[in-house]
Amino acid sequence: MEATVTDDRQERIRQRAHAIWEQAGRPNGAHQQHWDQATAEIDGEESRPKAKGPATGKASKPKAVRPRKSSAS
Repeated sequence: MEATVTDDRQERIRQRAHAIWEQAGRPNGAHQQHWDQATAEIDGEESRPKAKGPATGKASKPKAVRPRKSSAS
Protein backbone atom coordinates (compact mmCIF):
# COMPACT_ATOMS: atom_id res chain seq x y z
CA MET A 1 0.00 0.00 0.00
CA GLU A 2 2.88 2.38 0.76
CA ALA A 3 4.02 2.29 -2.87
CA THR A 4 0.61 3.51 -4.00
CA VAL A 5 0.74 6.51 -1.64
CA THR A 6 4.28 7.33 -2.78
CA ASP A 7 3.37 6.91 -6.45
CA ASP A 8 0.33 9.16 -6.02
CA ARG A 9 2.45 11.80 -4.25
CA GLN A 10 5.10 11.67 -6.97
CA GLU A 11 2.45 12.05 -9.67
CA ARG A 12 0.86 15.02 -7.90
CA ILE A 13 4.27 16.65 -7.54
CA ARG A 14 5.04 16.00 -11.20
CA GLN A 15 1.76 17.54 -12.33
CA ARG A 16 2.20 20.58 -10.06
CA ALA A 17 5.83 21.10 -11.17
CA HIS A 18 4.68 20.99 -14.78
CA ALA A 19 2.00 23.61 -14.07
CA ILE A 20 4.55 25.84 -12.31
CA TRP A 21 6.90 25.47 -15.30
CA GLU A 22 4.13 26.47 -17.71
CA GLN A 23 3.09 29.44 -15.55
CA ALA A 24 6.71 30.59 -15.50
CA GLY A 25 6.80 30.66 -19.30
CA ARG A 26 8.43 27.25 -19.81
CA PRO A 27 12.00 28.34 -19.00
CA ASN A 28 14.95 26.01 -19.52
CA GLY A 29 17.07 25.00 -16.55
CA ALA A 30 14.61 25.61 -13.71
CA HIS A 31 13.42 22.01 -13.31
CA GLN A 32 14.79 21.56 -9.77
CA GLN A 33 13.29 24.85 -8.54
CA HIS A 34 9.90 23.91 -9.93
CA TRP A 35 10.12 20.40 -8.48
CA ASP A 36 11.11 21.76 -5.05
CA GLN A 37 8.28 24.30 -5.08
CA ALA A 38 5.77 21.64 -6.10
CA THR A 39 7.05 19.28 -3.40
CA ALA A 40 6.69 21.97 -0.75
CA GLU A 41 3.15 22.77 -1.89
CA ILE A 42 2.02 19.13 -2.02
CA ASP A 43 3.63 18.28 1.31
CA GLY A 44 2.02 21.38 2.83
CA GLU A 45 -1.39 20.25 1.61
CA GLU A 46 -0.90 16.76 3.02
CA SER A 47 0.22 18.00 6.45
CA ARG A 48 -2.69 20.44 6.81
CA PRO A 49 -5.66 19.10 8.78
CA LYS A 50 -8.72 18.57 6.64
CA ALA A 51 -11.34 21.29 7.00
CA LYS A 52 -14.62 20.10 8.43
CA GLY A 53 -17.46 20.70 6.03
CA PRO A 54 -21.13 19.77 5.95
CA ALA A 55 -22.14 16.12 6.23
CA THR A 56 -22.34 15.91 2.42
CA GLY A 57 -18.55 16.14 2.24
CA LYS A 58 -18.64 19.30 0.13
CA ALA A 59 -16.87 22.38 1.39
CA SER A 60 -19.14 25.31 1.97
CA LYS A 61 -18.60 28.44 -0.08
CA PRO A 62 -18.16 31.75 1.70
CA LYS A 63 -21.10 34.08 1.29
CA ALA A 64 -20.66 36.98 -1.08
CA VAL A 65 -20.37 40.33 0.65
CA ARG A 66 -22.20 43.20 -1.00
CA PRO A 67 -20.62 46.63 -0.68
CA ARG A 68 -22.61 49.06 1.40
CA LYS A 69 -24.19 52.02 -0.28
CA SER A 70 -22.60 55.27 0.66
CA SER A 71 -24.81 57.41 2.91
CA ALA A 72 -23.04 60.59 1.80
CA SER A 73 -24.90 62.41 -0.94
